[in-house]
Amino acid sequence: MRWIELSHRWLGGLIGLLMAVIGISGAILVHRDAWTTVTRKLDAPIQETEQVAEALTKIMTDRTARTIILASPGFAVHRIAYENGGGAYTDQSGNVLVHWDSQWARPELWLSDLHRRLFSGEAGEIVIGIMGLAGVFFTVTGTILWWRTRQTFNFRLLPKRLSRPAIVRHHRDIGIMMAPLLLLSLVTGSVMVFRPLSSIVLGPGAAAAIEVAARPPHPLSVQMSRDVDWAGIVKAAHVRFPKADVRGVSLPRKGNGLITVRMKQPWEWLPNGRTTLWFAADTGRLVAAQDPGHSPTQVQMYYLLYPLHAGKVGGVAYRLVMTMSGLALGLLGTLAVWTFWFHHKRTG
Repeated sequence: MRWIELSHRWLGGLIGLLMAVIGISGAILVHRDAWTTVTRKLDAPIQETEQVAEALTKIMTDRTARTIILASPGFAVHRIAYENGGGAYTDQSGNVLVHWDSQWARPELWLSDLHRRLFSGEAGEIVIGIMGLAGVFFTVTGTILWWRTRQTFNFRLLPKRLSRPAIVRHHRDIGIMMAPLLLLSLVTGSVMVFRPLSSIVLGPGAAAAIEVAARPPHPLSVQMSRDVDWAGIVKAAHVRFPKADVRGVSLPRKGNGLITVRMKQPWEWLPNGRTTLWFAADTGRLVAAQDPGHSPTQVQMYYLLYPLHAGKVGGVAYRLVMTMSGLALGLLGTLAVWTFWFHHKRTG
């Protein structure tokens, strides 16, 4: 028991603030669509084939556009990502509303990068994954440590005073209350970063099945046409999946030759769906399509991780639940650092 207490305390003191940053940024991002400032975002989203095709045609006249996420309920503007790292929001006719050259111009973008990558690309994403696993360790060991003092449990949102005994008691009690939500946030986040962990959470063979499901068709050795028939592509997508909405379009990466179209079927939880179609970049012919409803159960469960983690299901009530999880992680991490490094200055 002594080693559990020491490891919990020392690790919390060393990385608690980073855990707090992850938690608080996540709590804010759960409500990202609500606080992102852009006009026309509350319009009704349009999915008529002709209007979607017209918007794509207009947007794609800019040859630097690489990815488009289409308007959705509650955020009815299109988001464009350009190859130079810039981006824009457009209305549903393709008219630019806001343009930026760097993510630093948009708080919703740099805050998302902070939460997912710590502004450090793939290396930062790995660190975030490790922090998630550390958070699982904190939650499990904290539960073990709380059990010894369970008879003194007392619900309190904040510690009674900033003395070490009061903070430690509050830390244990608020930690045990929020443990299920913390585990939900931390486990889903960690598995999304470290896909092999899915075989532990979702059962043996999950990682391999997810890898197969995520594999696109073989690339085509064709060049991107300057006159892509976007109307034909959108119509073909709706013919293949008549009940699905077009959610995003990605142009070919170098040497790929495939236009990727993402759709969302009514039963899917993912905001942009996992229903995927690939079209030849020169002729616009349909090359392949993937229906997530036909994927193995483990893969379908994996697709639920992001909406559960980011509060994309359950409406406002569930978003508030995930907000509580993020704020609790922020409070626990901050006070852990306070008691470890500075409690001798405040004896309360």
